[in-house]
Amino acid sequence: MSAENDLINLYSQRILALAADIAHHGRLDGPQATVRKRAPLCGSMVTVDLDMADGRVARFAQDVKACALGQAAASLMGADIIGRTRAELTLARDQLRAMLTQDGDPPGAPFQGYEVLTPARAYRNRHASILLSLEATVEAAEAAERAQSA
Repeated sequence: MSAENDLINLYSQRILALAADIAHHGRLDGPQATVRKRAPLCGSMVTVDLDMADGRVARFAQDVKACALGQAAASLMGADIIGRTRAELTLARDQLRAMLTQDGDPPGAPFQGYEVLTPARAYRNRHASILLSLEATVEAAEAAERAQSA
């Protein structure tokens, strides 16, 4: 496969559509937790605000400044974030990392859809951007739970 075809697959219409419609884009007023993460290699940045209630995400917003791949990943995660536990988020993050770095399966329900990003496996310099939203969300959920128990 040529490099041009690889890039066409990488930036498919589905990825571009997801990037253009990021779920829960923005910021929350007075969240329990806020986490800002940056991918040093590419400069992508995500800020996540969230509240947890009864061990589940109750409110969520994300401000995403990333490449189309990072935006698509944030869109997929945000679409199914409300009502999720920290354990579900951690599992999705770990599955996405394994998908990218170890040819693992994409995350399963409730975070399905990440298979669209499988062409990015060959682009290690994009992995951090793709993982950014899930990593920030896991950290924010942990911080919110600590704040609740303090």
